[in-house]
Amino acid sequence: MKLSNNKLNNKIILVTGANRGIGRAAAIAYAMQGARIVLLGRNLDSLEKIYDEIEDLNCHEPMISLMDFETADGNDYQMVFENIMDEFGKLDGLLLNASILGDRSPIAHYDSETWVRTIHVNLTTQFLLTKALLPALYESNSASVIFTSSGVGKIGKAFWGAYSVSKFGVEALSQILSSEHEEQKNIRFNCINPGATKTEMRKQAYPYEDESMLKVPGDLMEKYIWLMSDESCSTKGQSIDCQ
Repeated sequence: MKLSNNKLNNKIILVTGANRGIGRAAAIAYAMQGARIVLLGRNLDSLEKIYDEIEDLNCHEPMISLMDFETADGNDYQMVFENIMDEFGKLDGLLLNASILGDRSPIAHYDSETWVRTIHVNLTTQFLLTKALLPALYESNSASVIFTSSGVGKIGKAFWGAYSVSKFGVEALSQILSSEHEEQKNIRFNCINPGATKTEMRKQAYPYEDESMLKVPGDLMEKYIWLMSDESCSTKGQSIDCQ
């Protein structure tokens, strides 16, 4: 990956789902652009591997924040905020990338527990983490919050169930936050839709797809970097397609 240097120099950026797929690619790309990364995920072993990868690139030392969105409570969110404030005193960027697929079933047969879990992980936790971190984001001169959307978060499609509904909700949450902060020049909220990408979740959704036709996460990073950088300061309340 060859990108112009230091677009994110010394920015403090938290990435959820940083242990694999698009989250991993974004964490590494942001670090290569000079940012200090907070790696948030639920699997310590895989987070430590990304930590080592970033260290091996001679980037700023990242911070690991262990959290399982399925079981986290208010104290866990508060601890993430306090750790960031104690270490950095602010947060310049938040990439809300972590999500789960849920069932690919018709609504008539959708498992109720899976529905609740999928909405919780993909939408409710986005609200809870963003709300908890807003005071840290307000301390930044130029903070960018990026929610992860989907094509089925704009047009509902059969068999996408709770995942689609959660992504519609994410789009609304981003727009609401943007509207509520339109007078604040130092913070912005946008969505990004990565599109068809070679990830484990994509393979779950389309097990028989020809993966060789898909972009890999690293191919998408130009827009992820741009949206996190000060070059996108005037972009607010938008939903950006990567492909």
